Amino acid sequence: MSPFLDADVLTRLGPGHAGRFARDGYLALPGLLTGDGLAALGREATGLEARARRRDFAMECMDDSPRHMTTLGGHVISETSGLIPALYRDRNLIGLVGQVAGEPVVQVEDPVERHVLNILHRAGDTHGAHTDDHPFALVLFLEAPDDPADGGLVHFLPRAASLRNLDDSHARTAHHHAGDAYLLRSDTTAHRVTPLTRPGLRRTVLNFAYTTPTAHPRRTSSATELYG
Repeated sequence: MSPFLDADVLTRLGPGHAGRFARDGYLALPGLLTGDGLAALGREATGLEARARRRDFAMECMDDSPRHMTTLGGHVISETSGLIPALYRDRNLIGLVGQVAGEPVVQVEDPVERHVLNILHRAGDTHGAHTDDHPFALVLFLEAPDDPADGGLVHFLPRAASLRNLDDSHARTAHHHAGDAYLLRSDTTAHRVTPLTRPGLRRTVLNFAYTTPTAHPRRTSSATELYG
């Protein structure tokens, strides 16, 4: 396992994590990043942010849900960073994702989507309702508001028939700290990030997309609109 990752994270979670993931479409991985990993990836993200682009629009292909965020696609990250692509390809990390998913997972072919940087840093910033083109999203937190009341929470509903179902009472929210991660069954779980509630807050994440050897990715315009 990479020295940037805590190899004992699944042991701390106890048995049954694959079953919980299958049921919820989500599994928190608290403290997945080591202190050294969080520091190194934080420095990498700080350097990359100068190349990121501001996005403020409603995404038509996702029910006109809002995007108010700053992003950087995987193709640009690969031009600048050796660390992030290497971590994305880490075979032990891929094995961990597969253990939680309950099936083998592999890297995605799309260089834009495979590893992206998402930054919320203004009051009202949000990553609106959506599902992903690929089955699994591993989200690594480099910065996050300490208080859940400050927003930046993941809001999700597994096996949602519509993005509008996120307004149902069965949808859940989860708060994470810097150094945490979560895995999401992101192609069938409707999800969004709640708005930051005040100035001075930041939520910076790396999103690693994975698929299976037999999966056929959806083809939406979402990645091009957000990261192209």
